[in-house]
Amino acid sequence: MELSTVFDAFMQGLKATGPIEFIAVLAGIASVWFSRKENILVYPVGLINTVFFIYLSIKGNLLGEASVNFYYSVMSIYGWILWSKKDSSNNTPVLHISFSNRKEWLQQLLFFGAFYVLIYAALSWLKQSFAPEAIPWADALASATAYTGMWLMARKKVESWIWWIATNIASIPLYFIKGYVFTSVQFLVLLILAIAGLNSWQQKAKHATH
Repeated sequence: MELSTVFDAFMQGLKATGPIEFIAVLAGIASVWFSRKENILVYPVGLINTVFFIYLSIKGNLLGEASVNFYYSVMSIYGWILWSKKDSSNNTPVLHISFSNRKEWLQQLLFFGAFYVLIYAALSWLKQSFAPEAIPWADALASATAYTGMWLMARKKVESWIWWIATNIASIPLYFIKGYVFTSVQFLVLLILAIAGLNSWQQKAKHATH
């Protein structure tokens, strides 16, 4: 595909961007910015993004991504509760940014693998029966990495950003192909923010151990 063709498709898709997608994208970028800053607003702002994207994902036959955003909504409430807990003695957050140990890394890989297989199998079946435009392997990859990233984000694990980076890389072409051009741009911005977030949380976790 020539660069001019990609650019033309981008401009056409941008013009076709509806208000729901526009608001969802802005909320998504804002929520990642808040998470990088370890600000609890990541969760209420993120809920705006996830609820709107449940609708958009179903509309675009991205059923795996729809399940991810439903999961995001549930985990946002879970993370909101965890991040809100404070030590009664000094009124500081109970949960702190930390690195995963070897056991936790193994749990993450198993968590990702289980969800990838499950989502891929489900989407392959749905592709034959209900959603012929689905892309099982790509949707499952974007979904399973996102499931893992959100779980770790709620627990303030540095490695959550690694999974977010993988999610964004997989999602950029996935949404572009489906015609959600503005959303694909969102994932490009989120990729940059995720790299910055990884660096920021690594520094905070190292500082906390000294």
